[in-house]
Amino acid sequence: MIDTTIFQDKKAVYYTLGCKLNYAETSSIGKALKDAGIRTIRKGEKADIVVVNTCSVTEVADKKCRQAIHKLVKSHPGAFVVVTGCYAQLKPDTIADIDGVDLVLGAEQKGDLINYLGKLEKFSHGEALTTAAKDIRSFSHSCSRGDRTRYFLKVQDGCDYFCSYCTIPFARGRSRNGKISELVDLAKGVAAEGGKEIVLTGVNIGDFGKSTGETFFDLIKQLDEVEGIERYRISSIEPNLLTDDIIEFVSKSKRFMPHFHIPLQSGCDEVLKLMRRKYDTSLFASKVATIKRLMPHAFIGVDVIVGTRGETPEYFESAYQFIESIDVTQLHVFSYSERPGTQALKIDYVVSSEEKHSRSQRLLTLSDEKLKNFYADHIGKEAKVLTEKSKLGIPMHGFTENYIRVELDDHNFDDNTIVNVRLGDLNEDCSCLKSTLIE
Repeated sequence: MIDTTIFQDKKAVYYTLGCKLNYAETSSIGKALKDAGIRTIRKGEKADIVVVNTCSVTEVADKKCRQAIHKLVKSHPGAFVVVTGCYAQLKPDTIADIDGVDLVLGAEQKGDLINYLGKLEKFSHGEALTTAAKDIRSFSHSCSRGDRTRYFLKVQDGCDYFCSYCTIPFARGRSRNGKISELVDLAKGVAAEGGKEIVLTGVNIGDFGKSTGETFFDLIKQLDEVEGIERYRISSIEPNLLTDDIIEFVSKSKRFMPHFHIPLQSGCDEVLKLMRRKYDTSLFASKVATIKRLMPHAFIGVDVIVGTRGETPEYFESAYQFIESIDVTQLHVFSYSERPGTQALKIDYVVSSEEKHSRSQRLLTLSDEKLKNFYADHIGKEAKVLTEKSKLGIPMHGFTENYIRVELDDHNFDDNTIVNVRLGDLNEDCSCLKSTLIE
């Protein structure tokens, strides 16, 4: 049993980079430290403990992690500095060599961070504790409230796919998950706190069940029965794991929203093969068509990577034409970043930085057109909006069930409230629809 008396009156600061899953995990770390008597710093205070949860999805992400660590070490002199997350798992010795870093924890150790703090003694060099990716087995539960009204529930971790461009299996280990019964209990806890919306997060959530013999379909059916939760959103699901049964269930569900996020990565079959993805464009198009047939109003977000090794100009044009042809709502565009140790480095054809930028801009322009058209199709319609707090000078806002961002012209209600509105025109910067409250 850890002696928590040494933590009394200690203050901590938390810094998270990367995905929503990282934010959920940082929240759980913060709760564990709070339970041990460590409070979060207030404005103007110096921390005794610094926790940095890192990302390593791109080379830029690695650089941002190092910059954040240097800045936090300087801002909180003498603090005990702990670094964890994907970058910490992949490059523990690099981080341990940074002046001021005391402890580096890998994916297996992250969930038990409190137990590695010792007596908060600083030494001349950081200590790195990691486990080989193939041996990572633990699943740490995380459920955090975002900066607005929604909660993020971690249901799965790790990945078994080993796409040629990706380091995630090395950073997070093999696919594993929590038990459905435990996740349902966490959702009930959110409802008890007054939470109305939960986003299901993970690395490859459609692969849910590897460690418990259950399925993602089983999970969403049981979560749908939790009273008090008004909305669930599925953060991202691989197209080959998005079954027709799941799509049909969402179309009839009481609580799962008509909102999908599906990684495409490339709209060219030849590039998908180079990426070692587990589907082709025909399968992807069929999933989009099924969603739109059952839920014509559904929002479909799509991830796309441009400039991967092997993506010739002809392949990109093929990808562009495919993406242009399918009825999706918005593109999340990423420029390919070479990651050490990945199989993609064996592919000869390299796309220049300038060409990556040009391709990204074309897709972002296409995305803007698709999103504006989707919004325009909903002008004049009624919708339910979950209200969110607004910053000073910005109208109350929120999202419809199908993820249309809405400005509300009435402030006479609290945030985290579901209201009926009539959707109006686009606002000045075309970022959302104006609306009028329906009594």
